Amino acid sequence: QLRFVESGGGLIQPGGSLRLSCAASGFTLDGYGLGWFRQAPGKLREGVACISSGGFNTYYADSVKGRFTASRHNAENTVYLQMTSLKPDDAGVYYCAADNSGNCLITYSGGVAYMDDYGMVLWGKGTPVNVSS
Repeated sequence: QLRFVESGGGLIQPGGSLRLSCAASGFTLDGYGLGWFRQAPGKLREGVACISSGGFNTYYADSVKGRFTASRHNAENTVYLQMTSLKPDDAGVYYCAADNSGNCLITYSGGVAYMDDYGMVLWGKGTPVNVSS
């Protein structure tokens, strides 16, 4: 069975850090672009980070640039999202997803780059992050 298992979410105070993990089971991450998405209550799902299959290309939403870092360890078959300087607006359920093109689909609107979920073929079930004092 092909699946992702996310972990690392929880309750954290503003300004704190968390590292999310997403372990693949039943398949190898080689060749897949790997994205992280989040969805807050009452809001649309948004793409926050992506790392390409070779690890050379990354994408970050403007709202997380400089604070979040995506990384992958193919030998461990795991992708990570290091989150620092967390804000209450970062709260939500975080999902990892795989794009079999090797990259993530990036679209542009009004000069702003967005990560689209159109190319994602496999999703994790999500891990919740709550940022509150």
